[in-house]
Formats: sequence, C-alpha cells, structure tokens
Amino acid sequence: MSEKQPRDPSTPPPHHRASWPAAKPIVGMLGGIGSGKSQVAATFARRGACVIGADDLAHQALRQPEVRERVVRRWGTHLLDEKGEIERRRLAAIVFADAAERRALEALVHPWIQARMKREIEKALAEASVKLIVIDAAIMLEVGWSDLCDRLVFVEAPEELRVKRVAEQRGWTAKDVEAREGAQLPLTEKRGVADHVLDNSTSLAHLERQVDDLLRLWGVAPEAVRSPA
Repeated sequence: MSEKQPRDPSTPPPHHRASWPAAKPIVGMLGGIGSGKSQVAATFARRGACVIGADDLAHQALRQPEVRERVVRRWGTHLLDEKGEIERRRLAAIVFADAAERRALEALVHPWIQARMKREIEKALAEASVKLIVIDAAIMLEVGWSDLCDRLVFVEAPEELRVKRVAEQRGWTAKDVEAREGAQLPLTEKRGVADHVLDNSTSLAHLERQVDDLLRLWGVAPEAVRSPA
C-alpha cells in the first residue's frame, strides 16, 4: 500500500469531497478490470464496512419494470431470457460496440443507480455497526460518483494478471477487456487521482495487511479491524 502524497488523514483531498457526516469514511474503489476491486471491497467488509456495489445495483436497475420496458423498446425483445429478464451479456454486446448506444443505456440506468446508492449510504451512516462505507463502481470517476466519497483507493495489478483473472472468472477475452476499458478513463488518470494505492498482485494475506494499514491510517475503531472469518 502506498500513499500518493503526504496528507493529514483527517483532511479530505480537494478534488473530491462527500457532503456526508465525517464520522464514517466513505471510500471509493478505483482500478482496472480484473484488478480485484471487489476482492478489496470484500476485505473491507470483513472488517466492518458496508459495501455498495454498483454492479449489483445495475442488475437491480435492469429489473425495474420502467427501465426494462425502455431497454426493450430501444434494443428489442431478443434481449429477454426465458424469465423475461434482460440478458446482460446480449445487451453488453450491443452497447460496448457503439459509444452512442452505451451512452443511451447509461442515461436509462445511471439515475436509478445513483439515487439508490445515496439511499444505501444514508442507511449505512445510520447503522451503528457500520464503521465505514465502501463504494465499488468501475466507472466511479466517469459518472461523478466519486463526489460521494471521502477517499479514493486505486487497486493495482499487472495487465497480464488482470486479463487472466477475468478469463477465468467471467470467460472474457483480452478484446472484451479492451472494449470495456476503452469506454473508461485511462488507468493512469484513475491512479493519479487516488489517495491510496493497494497492490493486489500477490497473496490475499498481503492485501489484507495493506487494508488493515489503511484502516489504522483513517482512524477506524480498532474493534472494526478483525480477522477474516
């Protein structure tokens, strides 16, 4: 884990600041596809964090009747599976091949995701057992969700390893990764705005030590820093 620049951890960086009470840190995860952002988020969760995953919220958004109806109206009923739900892989094949189509989909789902994300944050802030909040969103910077965060953490892993991971976990090819990352800001830019960088190229134990170091730096209550189950 490395600190991008010396900074009093009690003072938020100037480029992003959440308008939430300061009692609980709100942490945004940045990184390339396959870097392990969700793994890092899960590590924080084992230590008392509430994790809000944008991908899960996107699933929920596509199940909303009004959203589903508008998606089908634009891209066709062939996107529906046997249960009448949108098949995300089919939709992704369309929108990641055409930037205009991707923007059209984002205009449909992002308002719902952001509204739900804010509700989840408010709920977590009111929950005494929650020590910090982690937002796991691949396009956090691109859509401005970083404005909800007090801290940004970049998860780093070599490209070769990232491609290997997504091939094993999702069946994606290197071209799939390239297409999706081509729709996002360059990783150098994401890394440049992060407050902290975590190395996720080796063992889970190494990652956990870095997470624990961050928790101590942020002054999270010691009882929240507990060993994984």
